[in-house]
Amino acid sequence: MLKILIPSAMLLPTALLSPQKFLWTNTTTYSLLIATISLQWLLPTYYPHKSLTYWMGVDQISSPLLVLSCWLLPLMIMASQNHLQQESPARKRIFIATMITVQPLIILAFSTTEIMLFYISFEATLIPTLILITRWGNQPERLSAGIYLLFYTLISSLPLLVAILYLHTQAGTLHLPTLKLTQPSTASPWANLMLNLALLTAFMVKAPLYGLHLWLPKAHVEAPIAGSMLLAALLLKLGGYGIMRVTLLTSHIPNCITYPLLTLSLWGALMTSSICLRQTDLKSLIAYSSVSHMGLVISASIIQTHWSFTGAMLLMISHGLTSSMLFCLANTNYERTHSRVMLLTRGLQPILPLMSTWWLLANLTNMALPPTTNLMAELTIMTTLFNWSAPTIILTGIATLLTALYTLFMLLTTQRGNPPTHLTSLQNSNTREHLLMALHTIPLLLLILQPDLISGTP
Repeated sequence: MLKILIPSAMLLPTALLSPQKFLWTNTTTYSLLIATISLQWLLPTYYPHKSLTYWMGVDQISSPLLVLSCWLLPLMIMASQNHLQQESPARKRIFIATMITVQPLIILAFSTTEIMLFYISFEATLIPTLILITRWGNQPERLSAGIYLLFYTLISSLPLLVAILYLHTQAGTLHLPTLKLTQPSTASPWANLMLNLALLTAFMVKAPLYGLHLWLPKAHVEAPIAGSMLLAALLLKLGGYGIMRVTLLTSHIPNCITYPLLTLSLWGALMTSSICLRQTDLKSLIAYSSVSHMGLVISASIIQTHWSFTGAMLLMISHGLTSSMLFCLANTNYERTHSRVMLLTRGLQPILPLMSTWWLLANLTNMALPPTTNLMAELTIMTTLFNWSAPTIILTGIATLLTALYTLFMLLTTQRGNPPTHLTSLQNSNTREHLLMALHTIPLLLLILQPDLISGTP
């Protein structure tokens, strides 16, 4: 564990002290090296935990998410280069340092075996994200987006803190492997109900559940490209991961919580997919599609079966890479046309033909085309939901259909048709952008060959 954490911490002095000429090269190469070393976590093992200490350990649920968080840092640094071209050297260093600060915190959140440490690192990831959005966002609304993000997350996290302290008084420990064995008993059904609700609320907001999702599109639209990638690929996964961890702890989630949350998450997947069909803003469309996919993850996590956890895990990893790639593509369009409105940036295929190939690949994985892991994940989740209750097939079926519709709508609007008359000359796509897209696509394609690496099952 320390052979990843210590180099991650040493990235900070690298970013702050590197010569200006080699700043991007050094930080990108070093973080790619860390990402390569982190792949060892995916190796199968006979033991429930790898590299277990008293307060940290890597198991089958956390290892894919840990590798994803290490893999995304170099990609975020690569994606931000053009965005920061006009900035002063000091601001470039601070920006990279802010991105680097998130990595150890996310690694801590995903690998800790102590609930209070998880809570602290879960909350601490909010601060660098907030700095990225409010300091390097594009529009004046970035401050209100930051306030939305802060208050939604903080208000929902207070009940979680109370619930964690209550768990400690009941069980006498907050160590996850011990809690799994003891199954802390609550005094009354009401206490059990409130405990479950308090434990789940913070993660539902982070995931986000439909109805608690209003902070997400605002934050995504106002954030710089690194902020959008961080939010879509990692911070939303903290919500799904938290639900999986917490539902394993509490002995029985009452039906009066399970049914409304399941209904809301599936209805949310359907509603946000239909909202995507009438979006004009490209980043907003991708942000709402994230809410739709995470709705499926929440519904799978609440059922608490092996199959549903496998489906949720597969979807989280696949969606993390796909949505991050879509945001990068949207950013390349924005950097050339200076607009996120799809009607003003349409018909780019004749101008940037190679970019449209990446667009096609990203959209096909987003709509879960065979043989991608996205399809495997969605099928697994739909099967478990159908086994649990047959009518859910109607909601999941319509949501899948709508996903295909809005994805094709996004592809056709941005790539096909005649380019608008105001786009007279556009800068060509460059090697850095193609490398960035390739580093998103290659893991997605390789995981098709070996999906059990990220399935969350031993």
